[in-house]
Amino acid sequence: QVQLGESGGGLVQAGGSLRLSCTASGRTFSSYCMGWFRQAPGKEREFVAAINWTGGTTYYRDSVKGRFTVSRDNAKNTVYLQMNSLKPEDTAVYYCAADLNIVKVKTTPYYWGQGTQVTVSS
Repeated sequence: QVQLGESGGGLVQAGGSLRLSCTASGRTFSSYCMGWFRQAPGKEREFVAAINWTGGTTYYRDSVKGRFTVSRDNAKNTVYLQMNSLKPEDTAVYYCAADLNIVKVKTTPYYWGQGTQVTVSS
């Protein structure tokens, strides 16, 4: 059982930055691939970024490449999403996710956090 808790969301102006954190319970954090998803009002949840067990491989949706960076600290059971050059279209609830499988963490992860709101004003 893995429990995930996100933090770091908030209101920011376009062009600004935020860093989201997701801390996981349990002693097997390093066994899990971690992902970030987001859901804007009236839209389906979409994949944003993912990172493998060691942090050596990362994945991003095209619209955030070059602006967002996913990283992890296995000693702190935490995964991060650094978001720079934010745009109003990045406004959404951001969810942390975990799965043992790198493919599934990008599509249908088993564990989900409860989400944190990110609002980007124009």
